[in-house]
Amino acid sequence: MPVSGRSALVLGLVVLAAVWLVPLADVLPGPFLAHMTMHMGVVAVAAPLLALGVAGTRFDPVRRAPRWLAPIPASFGELVVVWGWHAPALHQVARETALGFALEQGSFLATGVWLWASALCGDEHRAASRRAVGVVALLLTSMHMTLLGALIALAPRPLYAHACHRASSLTPLEDQQIGGAIMLAVGAASYLAGGVALSARLVREARA
Repeated sequence: MPVSGRSALVLGLVVLAAVWLVPLADVLPGPFLAHMTMHMGVVAVAAPLLALGVAGTRFDPVRRAPRWLAPIPASFGELVVVWGWHAPALHQVARETALGFALEQGSFLATGVWLWASALCGDEHRAASRRAVGVVALLLTSMHMTLLGALIALAPRPLYAHACHRASSLTPLEDQQIGGAIMLAVGAASYLAGGVALSARLVREARA
């Protein structure tokens, strides 16, 4: 495994350990802010690092099953998972039960790696066409992350039954607004940056 790939893989695992093991709800001023920080750490930071870490190696999932890792279906799969877990009823299940939390975080990681791997991994002789479709998939994901983040941040009332801890200066609505802004900024920016980077690579290859 190349050094850069190994570094990306290790860093991705470190990010996962940090967001899952650090008690963010006790560290950050609001529970929804903590949830969104964890969510973005998984799908927008750890997942692309893990995909980069295995790209081009014998662990590359696209080399093993390219049909199962098509970028556009992966983008829609992540849309269904992310929007589904942010429906108030399912979100509350994930916050109140260990099984719900495990299913939520596991599905976030699985769909995040599915999408990023579908765009970044694969054999070199197929890389150009896959990267072109990957650009579209990442940009679509950036758009739906932006929309969901905006809907959460701009909602006129709290959508989730969270109560900020006593030491917090945030109201539940402010907590929700900041969490939505994090999704809008971090989530949208990560996928947009991935799409732009893939586009730049395609341009360089076309010129070469």
